[in-house]
Amino acid sequence: MTLADAVLVVDKPRGLTSFDVVRAVRRATGTRRVGHGGTLDPLASGVLPICLGEATKLAQFLLGADKEYEVTLRLGIETDTDDADGAPTATQDPRAVDEGAVREALGGFRGAIQQVPPDYSALKRDGRPLYAYARAGTPIAIAPRSVVVHALELTRFDGPGAVGLRVHCSKGTYIRALARDLGRLLGVGAHVTTLRRTRSGPFSLDEARPLTEVISAISERRLPDLPIVTPANALRHLEQRTVDAETARDLRIGRRVAWERVTAATTDGVEAPVCVLDGAGELVAVAERRPDGLARTIRVFGRGPENTGEKSVQEAPANG
Repeated sequence: MTLADAVLVVDKPRGLTSFDVVRAVRRATGTRRVGHGGTLDPLASGVLPICLGEATKLAQFLLGADKEYEVTLRLGIETDTDDADGAPTATQDPRAVDEGAVREALGGFRGAIQQVPPDYSALKRDGRPLYAYARAGTPIAIAPRSVVVHALELTRFDGPGAVGLRVHCSKGTYIRALARDLGRLLGVGAHVTTLRRTRSGPFSLDEARPLTEVISAISERRLPDLPIVTPANALRHLEQRTVDAETARDLRIGRRVAWERVTAATTDGVEAPVCVLDGAGELVAVAERRPDGLARTIRVFGRGPENTGEKSVQEAPANG
């Protein structure tokens, strides 16, 4: 397995931005096309997919996947960033809040919910990220967004200063906003003190390696020690179909291809995207069925970056 056009599963340390990790990998590999598959705040640690070369085209599929987190909250203090890196904006005495009250309040945050992103986030308004407005003292009001919290459980209650949660959520969910809203429902406010992403789409902490180990292995050319994932394996959470050599070539050069050449499915309507592989198991494209029965390629791989309309992964809106 080679490092080119692959995904590295990095365990991001606390204190660095996601783009700090991108820059470190870019310097170590000498590869210009490097991006990440889902922003983590500087305070957060955990799973951060780093994409190289052709793998930067995986952006939308990695960003759109579910995430899992372990988080610790402190009740009684709100901050302007909704985490411990921010300045306190409100305080309340949280000593009356017990474990039972927290467990009961969590029920209102499971399933489909509406959530207002934090003022300090990378979401953009008129081309500027929201955090730029907040830093300038003119935070922008933004409408609530629909997200899904698939699972939310209390993992520990060591008093109001250390409330541990485990969260499994959809794309676009802000854990800082979840902490903020939970604190407000309890009537005392709250902010995140520690945050660790344990899963991002198909990637888990079990396959991630600390950034220092990754950079060392790259520098010393110890490829077997690197957490390398091929583009095809990075999309293992999608349905996968193998096509013949002629179909693979036609998809790569942009020819019209009947959906039946990609999959035997014949149901009406546009189907969920599938991961198309060639006979060698290499990723050809991510495609879906058009209403007219042809295959529409969402992303094509193996033909170079020209005319693919790709965007660097790190340019995508932040989650978490």
